[in-house]
Amino acid sequence: MNKIVSGADEAVRDIANGATLMLGGFGLCGIPENCIAALVRKGVSGLTCISNNAGVDDFGIGLMLKTRQVKKMISSYVGENAEFERQLLTGELEVDLVPQGTLATRCMAAKYGMPAVWVKAGFGTEVAEGKETRRFDFQGEEGNYLLEPAFNADFAIVKAWKGDRFGNLVFRKTARNFNDPMAGAAKITIAEVEELVEPGEIDPDHIHIPGIFVQRIFKGSNYEKRIEQRTVRKRG
Repeated sequence: MNKIVSGADEAVRDIANGATLMLGGFGLCGIPENCIAALVRKGVSGLTCISNNAGVDDFGIGLMLKTRQVKKMISSYVGENAEFERQLLTGELEVDLVPQGTLATRCMAAKYGMPAVWVKAGFGTEVAEGKETRRFDFQGEEGNYLLEPAFNADFAIVKAWKGDRFGNLVFRKTARNFNDPMAGAAKITIAEVEELVEPGEIDPDHIHIPGIFVQRIFKGSNYEKRIEQRTVRKRG
């Protein structure tokens, strides 16, 4: 029941070349900074990364793009990363752009043990190319749907505000985002937390992810909590 590991390097110890990873976060909010840094140190390559975004050039997944560790990105938004753009345009990086709701739903499908889901988003666009479609009459509205496969990831790496040694997690505000649907959606879930407490210190009614979905947990450190786009009013 004690799922604590010594730190990020121990948590990612068996992530090998060619692995498929889910990485939680939204923009630069709630990303598993410590594990990303450990993956950079480890130097694994050929990774497929499933994430809402690709970070920025010097932060988040952008650090792994800079070191050429990522083979494929499966994301919804990638507009803040110049290195990502360069690798995409030169053919160095394979990219699968997925509507944001579909991305979350495919994570949750994996978590629930569902091999695929029917979604409306993307029908009639490039997103639908090569995919099975079907028409449903659902809740009194008839429409066309795409069959989207659940993700089949080796590891889900998430960041939470608080957790205990059993793996129970609490997210704070926007950091809940993709961390919640990804936790438990891969073969192994790794959680880094800002606060690591003893079982019983978290009110059961406040737990967002029960420990059964988490295999490894550790207390992270030195979180930057950057703001992706800072907009301020000019003086005068």
